[in-house]
Amino acid sequence: MVAAKIVDMTIDDIKSLIAEVVDEKLRNWWQQSRDTRSIEEVLAAMDRLRWTPPPGSTSTTELLREDRDGETPASGDR
Repeated sequence: MVAAKIVDMTIDDIKSLIAEVVDEKLRNWWQQSRDTRSIEEVLAAMDRLRWTPPPGSTSTTELLREDRDGETPASGDR
């Protein structure tokens, strides 16, 4: 593209310029954001970061049913 000013560009020239810039930004982001950890390292990190609710906690299913049905739990249940 040889246009020196945006005002001199056609709509197709501007669209092409935008596409080039977006492609370049995505390419740069992809190269910088690649995770270099092995599968084992990722799985180990997932195990370390996993949270288990305390015994007796309201289950996810029960919470979803309460939301769906508009119910409110008795105080102290959570």
